[in-house]
Amino acid sequence: MLAGAAVLGFASPALAKPGNGHGHGRAYGYGAGGCPPGLAKKAIPCVPPGQAKKLYNVGQRFPVGYGSRLGYDQIPYDLRSRYGLNPYGNYYYGDGYLYRVNPRTMLIQQVVAALLR
Repeated sequence: MLAGAAVLGFASPALAKPGNGHGHGRAYGYGAGGCPPGLAKKAIPCVPPGQAKKLYNVGQRFPVGYGSRLGYDQIPYDLRSRYGLNPYGNYYYGDGYLYRVNPRTMLIQQVVAALLR
């Protein structure tokens, strides 16, 4: 028992105490769920843009509700000609990337880094 008390005595300084430099006793974090306001407004809430871009590559399933659908004519001519985009393809734009998606399987077929908006 004495050994157990000694272990607790040495561990007590390592235990965090509320209000020690992190919000002065208040809950630490931003807004609801600890998400910063800028990230809360993203298409995928609380995921930084750099991490969101890494999520979607060729062969992966495109998430429902992510990005905005674009018609072929809404894509600038420079991008259409440079990357040989199919006029009958389904295109989505999100976080600076243009995705060509198979409409039946929702698998990503092509990713183009393009700042359209």
